[in-house]
Amino acid sequence: MACVLLLSRLLPFSHRLRGTSVCLLSLFLSYLCYCALFPDSTVMPKSGDPTPSCERADGAKRLLQRSVSSCVSPLDARTSSVEASRLKPDQRARSSVHTDTPSPPMSNLKFGNKKLPNAIIVGVKKGGTRAVLEFIRIHPDVRAAGTETHFFDRNYDRGLEWYRGLMPRTLESQITMEKTPSYFVTKETPHRISAMSQDTKLIVVVRDPVTRAISDYTQTLSKTPDLPSFQELAFRNQSLGIVDMSWNAIRIGLYALHLENWLRYFPLAQIHFVSGERLITDPAGELARVQDFLGLKRIVTDKHFYFNRTKGFPCLKKPESSGSPRCLGKSKGRTHVQIDRDAIEQLRDFYRPHNVKFYEMVGHDFKWE
Repeated sequence: MACVLLLSRLLPFSHRLRGTSVCLLSLFLSYLCYCALFPDSTVMPKSGDPTPSCERADGAKRLLQRSVSSCVSPLDARTSSVEASRLKPDQRARSSVHTDTPSPPMSNLKFGNKKLPNAIIVGVKKGGTRAVLEFIRIHPDVRAAGTETHFFDRNYDRGLEWYRGLMPRTLESQITMEKTPSYFVTKETPHRISAMSQDTKLIVVVRDPVTRAISDYTQTLSKTPDLPSFQELAFRNQSLGIVDMSWNAIRIGLYALHLENWLRYFPLAQIHFVSGERLITDPAGELARVQDFLGLKRIVTDKHFYFNRTKGFPCLKKPESSGSPRCLGKSKGRTHVQIDRDAIEQLRDFYRPHNVKFYEMVGHDFKWE
């Protein structure tokens, strides 16, 4: 109404103005009318107004319905249109796709989820469990916890969610693993793992029980120099050949005894036994069988290994991104304490029937003689 009144007042004087002046006056009056109708429009936004144009008055929103759906400032729109005009047609198409799709925030770029393990290396201590874990985790479809969790033997009261939190993030196609060698000789562990998942695959790295006991003693001696001699701990009466089965270094090697407990909860087909001896002489062969057991493609092969003569143990060849090969720590490949030959023979006699029973249970002769 105000625009009509203003025009009616000025029309009588319009004959006195030149043509150019009339055009300018008309444009000015049109602008004043537009501002009166759309006071918050996007044509002349207020300086310093941070509000996106699509959040303003209803009149402006009706105009924007014919525009793009995203909220952009006029300056951004002009800049984008200039840049778009310089692109080729196919480039403009690709640009519009990337512009319309918002990028996820950087804080959400975490791949995979923490899952309970699909496979666990449950034993045995000083058998070669660390080597198996380090070798198998080269596989791109395997992710493993870096340290021994001891969940099922020491931390079970913390709950499965605590245990899950210790696992690495894995994709749906990847296997989650952990290793704690003391599980194999802990009575409660088979039942607890079965309660978590009866589908869990179990790996046991076994070794000549006499050699394993000496290695176990050597490791303990390095931490406790005043330890009694191996013979004092291994025998109740050496002259009679009576072995002390209560000593943990001896008891761990009674594989058949411990396996009986596991077979109450898991079928034998769900347990894979790795030879600690062959792991040294043929690491690629042993890892091939581990990959088969886990349902993985054979990616870890002999090209990944070389034999370190100083350590007497296989090491991983250096990856292209590393400057040095990867060998196990100083505690691996340690020189064993020298034990009296008679004591070794007495221990072999002691273990022989237990070994034979173990061979029969697993269907494989490890030839520990």
